Amino acid sequence: MRKSIIALAVMAVLCGCRGNIYNDLPATGNDRTIVPVQLREGSNTLLLTDFLPEWDGADSVTSKELAVKPLAEDWSEFEITAPEGAFVATLEAWQQGAPISVVAYGGQRRDDSRIFSTGYMLNMVVLEPTTEVKDIVAMWQNCRLPGDNILRNESNIEILIPADAKSAERSSLRVFAVGEGVRFNDIRIPLQRGKVVSDAKQLTRHDRESQVLYSLMIDRFYDGKAENNQPLNSPDVLPQADYQGGDLVGITQKIKDGFFSNLGISTIWISPITQNPRDAWGLNENPRTKFSGYHGYWPIYTTVVDDRFGTEDELRELLATAHEKGMNVVLDYVANHLHINSPVLQAHPDWVTPLMLPDGRKNLSLWDEQRLTTWFDEHIPTLDLERQEVVEPMTDSAMYWVKNFDFDGFRHDACKHIPLNYWRMLTKKMRQQLPDKQLWQIGETYGSPELIGSYVRSGMIDAQFDFNVYHTSLDVLTRDHSVKRLAQVVEESLASYGDHHTMGNITGNHDKGRLISLAGGTLHPDEDHKAAGWLREIGVGDKVGYKKLALINALNMTIPGVPCIYQGDEYGEPGGNDPDNRRMMRFDGYNEEEQAQLDVTRRLIGLRRKTMPLLYGDMVTLALTDNLWVYMRVYMGEWSVIALNTGGEEQSIECELPACINLEQPLKAHFGNEFDLLSDGKLSLKVAPYGFEILTKTIQ
Repeated sequence: MRKSIIALAVMAVLCGCRGNIYNDLPATGNDRTIVPVQLREGSNTLLLTDFLPEWDGADSVTSKELAVKPLAEDWSEFEITAPEGAFVATLEAWQQGAPISVVAYGGQRRDDSRIFSTGYMLNMVVLEPTTEVKDIVAMWQNCRLPGDNILRNESNIEILIPADAKSAERSSLRVFAVGEGVRFNDIRIPLQRGKVVSDAKQLTRHDRESQVLYSLMIDRFYDGKAENNQPLNSPDVLPQADYQGGDLVGITQKIKDGFFSNLGISTIWISPITQNPRDAWGLNENPRTKFSGYHGYWPIYTTVVDDRFGTEDELRELLATAHEKGMNVVLDYVANHLHINSPVLQAHPDWVTPLMLPDGRKNLSLWDEQRLTTWFDEHIPTLDLERQEVVEPMTDSAMYWVKNFDFDGFRHDACKHIPLNYWRMLTKKMRQQLPDKQLWQIGETYGSPELIGSYVRSGMIDAQFDFNVYHTSLDVLTRDHSVKRLAQVVEESLASYGDHHTMGNITGNHDKGRLISLAGGTLHPDEDHKAAGWLREIGVGDKVGYKKLALINALNMTIPGVPCIYQGDEYGEPGGNDPDNRRMMRFDGYNEEEQAQLDVTRRLIGLRRKTMPLLYGDMVTLALTDNLWVYMRVYMGEWSVIALNTGGEEQSIECELPACINLEQPLKAHFGNEFDLLSDGKLSLKVAPYGFEILTKTIQ
């Protein structure tokens, strides 16, 4: 096959493929790859801004494969009729005689139908499918490659990279294919000046797939400046619910000290920084206590830095220091509600949704029944963001932080409780007002892949946290569920959000009982974790919890998506739920198990960040039992194998490797488990109880 690649690559150069294909691209819309659209059989109504938020309209929208008709004169809304079964197509949005393409597809996936990137040479990429490809679409950024750039052979497919790619510091080649009645995984290959990125050292903090995210709560992270400490010191507020002194200066000090760099973090998510009330609100009955706004989620002013956290200059220093160290910073922003004493609500009390329902009930915490109107509490009314006079200033408030400070994007709170028009307006403003800024947005939504995915559009937000993977992981490790269910949920996420999504894969967050305590058995999965945190001392419990925490970290670091560590999970901080899961961060004094856990976390992050198959590899399951999941990721012929043992006994297995991979690749086991490459093309593995293994090229 290697001779075939060389011959074809040379021929491609000789035949004049150096010329550009796209001489007249629209002025905007091609610099960021557009999220594909999955269509239902029959009629589908689409909004142009969900794909091209910069565009107010188009001259027309066409498709070679699908029936398209306008629902608005400017094509801002249009209808597509999709066929039955598996298909792949593109929509072309035209502006002044030039098109931008959006991939559209439908159909189901099967485990036996995969396509892998197996090699490259000069201006060509080689793909090998496991079953026959019927139709294929190749994209450079958002431009569909002509048929002449796709060379189909008996056993592989060669894609010629257009010369246009040489003009872009970073761009992407993407491939979408279908077989007879089945949809394949999608391929994404990063390019640097038109050449395949083959070494993770070429990646920067701007390559979203290479991110490792760290979530921290400012007040509970590190106290770097005692002068701004302002606890309420009220008899109504227990210490756990009061300010404890963490601030922006403390985060900056930890960046300078190398805490994040040594761990391997590339993106820091900081909790909300806006001004919160100076008095106590809410009530917990047992024990009886009110709460301060130490967490930042009760905004009084939406464009003011809370002075208990720091100043605007200290915020700017934090951002500049992070960028100097090659790290992004994303801001947690609250759009769903304001505190009842906010001057905005004092001036506009009608800007909120009704507290009382027609049946006489209070509209409190009805998360699914009244999803877009329910209040979190009586002192934080939900804004009626479907109204233009409300959504305009609230999106402007969010824009304030990215226009006046060098943030790299947002973590959005309570996405599912905010109507879609808010996300469309905010992203449109970001693209139109900051066209040269690559901002990434990740949101929080609990629900089905369909609900979560409804927000993940180029014209809304880039990603959401994948709570379905997280909750299923917990079920496997705390309820003895089969790991087959976890493999199924991961596959459902890939099918829903794409094989190269940037969904957040979490170890926990500030609204969850601590994973280490659940894994160690101190917290029971069915009890009230908030009450437990108040009423008893929550520790780790059985030390097997450390192994289970490491297992979830190993999963998150090796599946597609962005791994996210909640502060303290890198070493195994125990605790119940809010506020017990928000204990002050510890940076030293670890016991033996905690230090070992920290070392494993660092090794896992290090492997993730330097191994291209773990970042951009195409994924396939090799073996699956109730307690053992073995899967592989393949990128440009380089491959890694991951094995997760979720049971209390050693697991042994032989699994067949795909025919297209290079069996001569030297392998290294990074976590001490036995393996062997057998002469018949199979891989033999032994994995320790509650253990995992990652096999990569020996040179790493």
